[in-house]
Amino acid sequence: MPIYGTRPEAIKVAPIVKALKESELFDCVVTVTGQHREMLDQVNELFDITPDYDLDVIQPRQTLNSLLTRTIAGLDEIFEKEKPDAVVVQGDTTTSTAGAIAAFYRGIPVVHAEAGLRSHDIFSPFPEEANRKMTSQIASLHLAPTSLSKSNLVNETFDPATISVTGNTVIDALFTVVEKNVPFTDKKLEELVATGRKIVLITTHRRENQGEPMRGIGRAIARLAAIEPDVEFILPLHRNPAVREALLPEIDGLVNVTLTEPLAYGEFTRLIAAANIVLTDSGGVQEEAPSLGKPVLVMRENTERPEAVVAGTVKLIGTNEELIFESVELLLNDKAAYVAMATAVNPYGDGLAADRTVAAIAELLNVGKRMADFDSELPSEDELMDATSI
Repeated sequence: MPIYGTRPEAIKVAPIVKALKESELFDCVVTVTGQHREMLDQVNELFDITPDYDLDVIQPRQTLNSLLTRTIAGLDEIFEKEKPDAVVVQGDTTTSTAGAIAAFYRGIPVVHAEAGLRSHDIFSPFPEEANRKMTSQIASLHLAPTSLSKSNLVNETFDPATISVTGNTVIDALFTVVEKNVPFTDKKLEELVATGRKIVLITTHRRENQGEPMRGIGRAIARLAAIEPDVEFILPLHRNPAVREALLPEIDGLVNVTLTEPLAYGEFTRLIAAANIVLTDSGGVQEEAPSLGKPVLVMRENTERPEAVVAGTVKLIGTNEELIFESVELLLNDKAAYVAMATAVNPYGDGLAADRTVAAIAELLNVGKRMADFDSELPSEDELMDATSI
């Protein structure tokens, strides 16, 4: 039983669902919580997934505690009916932690996809760092996307025999969707991409960036738009009112800043492919954009994905207005700096992560054998220490 509730989870679980449904070993019962609603539904539609169960837990301005408790209660009823042999949760959302806890309390083995990511700061990203660490404690099988993620788990004394290095399923999903060349529903985006102008794609939503840090991000974008009139700055706005309240006063009405509603995954992937630079505080985008040869500037003080920082395709710049401005300007105007980031090797996957996932689950349940681990080169300890935080 794969369980997911947000768009990032849906994107990364979709290849696992496909691989489980194609396997002769398993019956796959898809359960969604609806932690995200419209964005979740868009991804399911794109990948032709019809959930067997949908808790639809979303409520306006819900608290993390109310979301957690409603999700656990809803899942418990489903577990009572279905009695799954294993539950698959992904990453570090409230849905994944709730799914893991609910399954553990029922004695159901927990399979944790994208296990072992660590920022080493319990409050950043919040609540994701705590969520993934709690889920690790009760997982029977840890599906680490990279050898670094496995090393993190081993250092926390988890049994190496319970860890499989799969690569990240986001790469599986990305390769599938890029081939679709999904059209934009917003005609303005279609026209902008057709012009061939340079594009800076911006996403921001992190809880720890809300308030003054996000207002600083808005001011940096406004300054960049003023000094680079031939560059288009495209910002799909997160639906969180706190995000919009911080950003809109700084950037609304600027001629070369295009604001859109959140884009469906297929459209967003196409926009990454069309962009020259990606400016983001997202976790998943740090994995997706490098696969398409796009330099990524990460507006966070730390990252649980330092592999790409070491590889050179991602740069951690924080939320300082001046540093954001200078970092984007450098990539827009220094060809050597741009090429160095755009041609760096992406360490996150080879498109076979879902197959490795299903094989590892088969071994957990004594009906098959694992595939060989994904071979991701482990950076040195000094490199990783330098790359994790600013």
